[in-house]
Amino acid sequence: MTSTQPQLIKTITAYHKLMRLAKPEHPLISVINFEDIKHLPGAEPINLVNEFYSIGLKRNFDAKMKYGQHEYDFDEGMMTFMAPGQVLRIEIEKDKELNHSGWLLLVHPDFLWNTPLASTIKKYEYFSYSVNEALHLSEKEETSIKNIIVSIEQEYHSNIDQFSQNLIIAQLEVLLTYAERFYNRQFITRKVVNHQILNRLEEILSDYFKDDYLSKNGLPTVTFFADSLNLSPTYFSGLLKSLIGQSPQQYLHQKLIEKAKEELSTTSLSVSEIAYKLGFEHPQSFSKLFKTKTNLSPMEFRRSFN
Repeated sequence: MTSTQPQLIKTITAYHKLMRLAKPEHPLISVINFEDIKHLPGAEPINLVNEFYSIGLKRNFDAKMKYGQHEYDFDEGMMTFMAPGQVLRIEIEKDKELNHSGWLLLVHPDFLWNTPLASTIKKYEYFSYSVNEALHLSEKEETSIKNIIVSIEQEYHSNIDQFSQNLIIAQLEVLLTYAERFYNRQFITRKVVNHQILNRLEEILSDYFKDDYLSKNGLPTVTFFADSLNLSPTYFSGLLKSLIGQSPQQYLHQKLIEKAKEELSTTSLSVSEIAYKLGFEHPQSFSKLFKTKTNLSPMEFRRSFN
């Protein structure tokens, strides 16, 4: 298998087989102890695409693991979240035995069928963050999550009855809610890194405003900013909201209005020329936005300087 050919894993049973593990006790949900995975399949780096959810807590993982554009180390407890269809790349030295710890929870979408979680699981944005942003846990947080995982494992190891699925779903919802709380905490505690991202965003936007880039390429999108920062669009939006209380669109509009005021007060360009220069296809759209944000039309703002 080459790095350009992702391996599609359709079932949890197939994942167990690939990792040389015993057959799972339940075909739609499984808790795997990373200590039981001693070797990765094949000698080349592997790209895996699972058709099920995976939630992992890893420590001391002596290999490179890449989500999107980022590689992560696992010296401390770190959670990762992957939704069906995402690509996970793992690189390890040939014939090297793994010496890692932690656990991996696999949940097939069919297990969630006919439960509210089947639809609400999509609201947990960190399943898209997993491409770019892992969750770092404190010891206390790690213990809380581990206790829930143990409860899930014990439940499906015991005799399956009419209550089993509901009990596991309830515990899974608690786990996801805790993770959401911890992600919000991470937004706050990683202020230095996050504000470096904000500074980089300012630089990107400043460059975008130069050399008539807006007039040639139009208004930048959330995806453009996120890709430039090596973040997922969802994580970028959440981070910006956490740092400055604005959505990406609100932030962009603020910067556009600042630039428009500069053009209106320091140049003789017409309103239409300014609108096109700032990436608007229609001058009316620019005038409407300016009036909404300033309570003045562009011409009224310009006249205020005369």
